[in-house]
Amino acid sequence: MSEAYRARNIGDPVAKQRAATFLGMTLTSTAALAAATDTHCPYCSLQCGMRLGGPTADAPVEVLERPDFPVNRGALCGKGRSAPALLARDVRLTGPLLRDHPGGPLRSAGWPEALDRVAAGLARVRAEHGPDAVGVFGGGGLTNEKAYLLGKFARVVLGTANIDYNGRFCMSSAAAAHRRAFGLDRGLPFPLEDIPHTGCLVLVGANPAETMPPAVRYFRELRETGGTLIVVDPRRTRTAELADLHLQPRPGGDLALALGLLHLVVADGLVDEEFVARRTTGFEQARASAMAHWPDRVERITGVPVHRLREAARLFGEAETGMVLTARGPEQHSKGTDTVGAWIDLCLATGKAGRPYSGYGCLTGQGNGQGGREHGQKADQLPGYRSIEDPAAREHVAAVWGVDPATIPGPGKSAYELLDGLGEPGGVKALLLAGSNPAVSAPNAGHVTERLRSLDLLVVADLVLSETARLADVVLPVTQWAEEDGTTTNLEGRVILRRRALDPPEGVRSELWVLRELAARLGVPEGFPADGFPVEAEQAFDELRRASAGGDADYAGISYARIAAEDGVFWPCPAEDHPGTRRLFLDRFATPDGRARFAAVTHRPADEEPDAAYPLYLTTGRVLSQYQSGAQTRRVAELNAAAPGPYVEMHPRLAERLGIADGEPVAVTSRRGRAVAPARITDAIRPDTVFMPFHWAGAGRANSLTNPALDPVSRMPEFKLCAVRVEPAQKEATP
Repeated sequence: MSEAYRARNIGDPVAKQRAATFLGMTLTSTAALAAATDTHCPYCSLQCGMRLGGPTADAPVEVLERPDFPVNRGALCGKGRSAPALLARDVRLTGPLLRDHPGGPLRSAGWPEALDRVAAGLARVRAEHGPDAVGVFGGGGLTNEKAYLLGKFARVVLGTANIDYNGRFCMSSAAAAHRRAFGLDRGLPFPLEDIPHTGCLVLVGANPAETMPPAVRYFRELRETGGTLIVVDPRRTRTAELADLHLQPRPGGDLALALGLLHLVVADGLVDEEFVARRTTGFEQARASAMAHWPDRVERITGVPVHRLREAARLFGEAETGMVLTARGPEQHSKGTDTVGAWIDLCLATGKAGRPYSGYGCLTGQGNGQGGREHGQKADQLPGYRSIEDPAAREHVAAVWGVDPATIPGPGKSAYELLDGLGEPGGVKALLLAGSNPAVSAPNAGHVTERLRSLDLLVVADLVLSETARLADVVLPVTQWAEEDGTTTNLEGRVILRRRALDPPEGVRSELWVLRELAARLGVPEGFPADGFPVEAEQAFDELRRASAGGDADYAGISYARIAAEDGVFWPCPAEDHPGTRRLFLDRFATPDGRARFAAVTHRPADEEPDAAYPLYLTTGRVLSQYQSGAQTRRVAELNAAAPGPYVEMHPRLAERLGIADGEPVAVTSRRGRAVAPARITDAIRPDTVFMPFHWAGAGRANSLTNPALDPVSRMPEFKLCAVRVEPAQKEATP
């Protein structure tokens, strides 16, 4: 009998403590357990359940096991386990900061002075340059309530079209492809619990063993129950090591790879003709496109041998059920929407969509990457995942907001386009930024940093003094996960509830309060919750429910009480007596005729391919112990000890050819910038490719190098591929 079993099912206190150590948790006494608050991890899109015990006079907040929450069943990664470290006063902001003149230092200020400065600056820029000269940039970690009110504030109070968020950099390509094929975008159209029951799963450009470790149990269970796992990744990651078959294409080869597999499925008679005829449209065009991508051609493009292509096509095509899950690998490209569309085509052709234990899904990255784009902080959308250009949608939301539909601005600039134009003629002159750190996370980050410096007014609301906050004229310290109520929506479309476990420091306020105070100063005193904690967040959610009613992402039937009682509720949920929708598309797709649409795409090269001057591919990604731009995790000693800094991963043959030793500083140069970090030599990567994690600022900032070329549909930048040269740092050639 395992220690974990005894702890969970018998209550043995010794076993409980040993299990906690194994699971990476700290447990408290029975008394603390009784006083614990059920909540969720602040990091990735799993939104793992946890309990917070304390604080007491003698102990800080502690993370406790919550085995009854179905997504993670008690397991947590190191980031979740160490999350309370961010609550310490010495690592976070505890009062507003102001800069009195350009280039001067930030100084402490009171809230009235800080808010007056912000309101006056926004009003001045709007009066001098028009409402679209004021911009708002949000984050995929904001709660649904914050994302909703941020969009409302931009459009009702500021009157600007220019609002977008860093989730544009996350899964916008998958969202666009999902909507094009199925008529609806939800990261996973089924719960994670379905994964172990599928026959063959293809995981494309995803490394959950490092990015969302508690999810790995589902892939292990898949193999234990007889299913097959295929991993597509240019690197032999920890996840790829779990696979039955690992395909290792060149960066940018995922589109050709998917088309090549579809070619083989057609050629080998593995198309589900009955499903295609009954539930899809456009197959003839998709088949014609796939037949132009014969195996030898795909091998030349991708570097994946023909025999491995044939094996993958057979395993997936012959499986009774199957799934394709993508992540940033195929999505963060200037052809990301088409790439995801090609993988969806493979699912449709084999009948592996709209059926139990089958389908295409996207592993959303950020904690509220799903909900964050559903309710209005994206440039082209209104609450409920409505199009801002749809007259009926505008009328519905305007009625909830109590405004004339004509006063709601049209679509604004996408995230990178907004950042790229900061301070330029006709661009945004004043920016309110919440929960994002584009000075590290944006592509071509050196250029973006200069654009941020050029603003007349930069206001940053965050819980830490990030690299972007250091550039600001006003910094507003805001509450975080354990200090506030609020909902998020995880990658399954499960709306969950974070609960307040402790009071924030005296000088810290919620963004909901900040938006209300700014709205009042800007002459719009009505329409923002005004009763304070704990009613404030729930009031905002109740208005969000009304605004989303009838939309694609319909939350009308979801309430705080229901979420707490049911371990989350899956949208769409149009009424309080509706059960929620755990599995989408089983009866029909969300298109007007109920049929899924083939994309019928074709391979094209990346915006930038290697050449004589820049002969190598660079691809970027994440590591286990850091998260996103690192603004939070780089402040946690335990995580820094595990992942202290950036590095350049390269193959031994490449290192030998360049005369580079393991650990030696190397310079990586692209057409946009330069980064320097130690070499990490491993045969887990292709010889024509180098890899850098993107969590760090300074000399090792990977996004100094990345290409901002945009997908024409999703406006996703090409983070995952650019051409670089690599050389020992002391031997660099002059560009």
